[in-house]
Amino acid sequence: MKKWFRNKYNQQVQSSKKMSHTNYDQQDQSLFALINQFKQSGDFVHFYNPQSPQPFWISYFSSLIDVEILHRDILPYLNTIKLSSLEELRGALPIENIVITSDLEIIQKELFKGFVLIQFNEEDSACALVRGEIKKVRELTIAEEEYSVVGPKEGFVESLATNLNLVRKRLPVSQLLVKKMEMGKLSKTEVAVLYLEGIANEENVNTVLQRLQKLEFDQIIDSSVIAELIADNGNSVFPQLMDTERPDRVAGVLGEGKVVILVDGSPHALIGPINVVNFFSAFEDYYMNWQMASAFRVIRLFAVIFSVLVTPIYVAIVTYHYQLIPKDLMVTLVTSRRMVPLPPILEALVMELTIELLREAGARLPTKVGTTIGIVGGIVIGTAAVEAGVTSNILLIITALAALAAFTTPIYRMSSTIRLIRFPFLLFAQLWGLLGIAVAFIFLTTHLLRLTSLGRPYLEPIYPPRLGDLKDAFIRLPFSWQSKRPMFLQAESQKRFVKKQAKEKRDIDE
Repeated sequence: MKKWFRNKYNQQVQSSKKMSHTNYDQQDQSLFALINQFKQSGDFVHFYNPQSPQPFWISYFSSLIDVEILHRDILPYLNTIKLSSLEELRGALPIENIVITSDLEIIQKELFKGFVLIQFNEEDSACALVRGEIKKVRELTIAEEEYSVVGPKEGFVESLATNLNLVRKRLPVSQLLVKKMEMGKLSKTEVAVLYLEGIANEENVNTVLQRLQKLEFDQIIDSSVIAELIADNGNSVFPQLMDTERPDRVAGVLGEGKVVILVDGSPHALIGPINVVNFFSAFEDYYMNWQMASAFRVIRLFAVIFSVLVTPIYVAIVTYHYQLIPKDLMVTLVTSRRMVPLPPILEALVMELTIELLREAGARLPTKVGTTIGIVGGIVIGTAAVEAGVTSNILLIITALAALAAFTTPIYRMSSTIRLIRFPFLLFAQLWGLLGIAVAFIFLTTHLLRLTSLGRPYLEPIYPPRLGDLKDAFIRLPFSWQSKRPMFLQAESQKRFVKKQAKEKRDIDE
């Protein structure tokens, strides 16, 4: 009997929920119901002014509108001018972009953007939407992650309009096209795709647009979310789109024929397609002579190889191939390790994890405190570890140099990838020594060969080999030699300038 009453009660509750949901759907088709729904939020304002020449209802979200605009450009005119229709608002208010509509989707969308809703009668289905959003934008600052001694110091901010302005003033041409779209079911984030018409390959542009249009995700908080969702291989640790906070880099890659994605609320732009060599090229290289830029690029590439391989080679040699160590160095190594109870692999893992802990702690703490923690913590822990016999002096020097070498990578995401791939190399070195390092290198090379960025080869110009793109890869040759755009981009206009004219040196009298 109790079971019968319980089932009956549940049926009544479910039927009442269905009835209430049905009534809500029917009421939700009116503007009056939409406003009543917004009233449940504490920051929604809805009031009636009967004392003006034409009584009106006004509604807005107080957290989204600029109060100064409301009291300076909207309310004074509504309180003094006799209006017979919503159409007269266009000429009465000194504000552009006044929308008159009865479409509930448009009304809801514009209210959440900071528009003010105006009605003469609360039951009317039509209303006027007046722009009054508050514009709080972080001021332009120096690019922190890609800081350069030479060249512009401006960096992107979280405002899409400001970022577009920074790019437009560097490329004041009609060929620069901006395709905007709204993404995220909850966040409603505005995303812009930039490219140069007549230069960028249409296939690259269409690939980006199609992937963005097919993307279904509830919240697009930052450009990093898009970079992961539209990547060719989402399971790879290697970034397949470059992120940058420098407007000059964005303008430069657009001129090459690449595609750029800007996201409202993110200070980083996404660049694609990209190859692995681009991650080791600082944009500051283009602001110094080509000899210095080439030397620094070679140093960076050597530093990356050193950072990945030096600790695994130490573990492999000490564990399996100690015959390769010179006699003079063997004495020093034996003296350094005689008080260390741990095998080389555990010794190396302890030091690598300690370095990563210090680096992560320094990055998460405030700048001043983080710098102090990194320096003092490294000195204290390193000294204590050697004196306690946990690690040897030689390994401490090696891991410190490897950590410094990883910092030479200009792009932070690639630097993080290099930090991570050291650990598989360490494990392979422990298993099979130098042969294990070779096996790990084969796996890494195979993965990079299969990797693509927007369908373009990731290892270009190494594979497929393209000699023309080597002019701006491991080294940077003079600008006069770079008369064509990168071949792997397949730009519609390959020629950048006439090579003969670039090499001519005219006399001042001519």
